[in-house]
Amino acid sequence: MAASDWRATRNRQALLRLDRALPPIFPAPVLQHALSRPLVPPTPRLAIESYWRSHVLRADRLARALAARSGAPEGWTWRPGAATGGGGAAGFRAPPSPYREAAYMLGRGHCCVCGQPVYRFGWHADLWGTGIPNRNAGWHSACVAAWKLWLAPSDQMPALKRRQGHRCAVSGKRLLRTAEIDHRVPLYRVWREHRGAPWPSLLAFWGAPNLQVVNRAVHASKCRDEAGERARLRRASGPDAATDG
Repeated sequence: MAASDWRATRNRQALLRLDRALPPIFPAPVLQHALSRPLVPPTPRLAIESYWRSHVLRADRLARALAARSGAPEGWTWRPGAATGGGGAAGFRAPPSPYREAAYMLGRGHCCVCGQPVYRFGWHADLWGTGIPNRNAGWHSACVAAWKLWLAPSDQMPALKRRQGHRCAVSGKRLLRTAEIDHRVPLYRVWREHRGAPWPSLLAFWGAPNLQVVNRAVHASKCRDEAGERARLRRASGPDAATDG
């Protein structure tokens, strides 16, 4: 069977499955996106996940807005290295995530990234009017996409390049194939200079507002300057000075 024939057969089957599972109320942009895919997602949940993977900068904005709606839990303070519910430790490379810490977890039905209720198919709003969160879910699909951006922004190079018009954010020159992702404000400085900021606003340092694509030579020069700055800070602060993870 030719690849085109296989794709057509597979998409017919996926459309049948999607049509059977689709509720009367469903986000129209998500459905439009699903139907335009080379391989149509066969379930509503997969359609939503595909939508947010393809709109990761939009997911980033939404996740930060949802976090602002929740605010930080009472009594929580940012402690880089705090153990998360997954048993790991969040260093400076991972954004502060109070609702992933064991002491502040809200349990199933609430997103462990932003703290807001999770509804059907991992959606962030109760389109169906039930008022009942999905007790089988612990993440919004949008927050999953945003979290992946925050931890591995280089995976989203094409979207970030498009946002900049394929121009280096520092030099203004055409981005080369070797271009790299950079944090405008280095993450090690976030703890030193912005630790008192409200939790939701801190997320912007890991999100799109603090991300830029620069050519490799520009990035190397910036990294050299930052390394020198960190060395001076360590000498000034002594051997117990904190460093980024």
